Amino acid sequence: MEFDQVIAPIEGVFAQEVDGEMVLLDSQSKHYFGLDGVGRSIWDKLQTPQTLQAIYDAILEEYAVTPEVLRADLITFIQSLHAHHLIEVED
Repeated sequence: MEFDQVIAPIEGVFAQEVDGEMVLLDSQSKHYFGLDGVGRSIWDKLQTPQTLQAIYDAILEEYAVTPEVLRADLITFIQSLHAHHLIEVED
């Protein structure tokens, strides 16, 4: 995963807040996914397609986290969303 790639939600993924948690529904597979904390913040930022670098920069300003930890965690999270067909990654 490269930090200059553009990330965006896939059409057909619906998001709804439920009891302080963001719940995603993949309309194709009918699977639900729950996001809280930083995951929810990342999902909110994805509502406008943007580069992984832009998301990284915004989260780094928002949370007290070291750049190295954020980089690793962000890549893992984005790869998980992509593996579950919730986002698309453009070159």
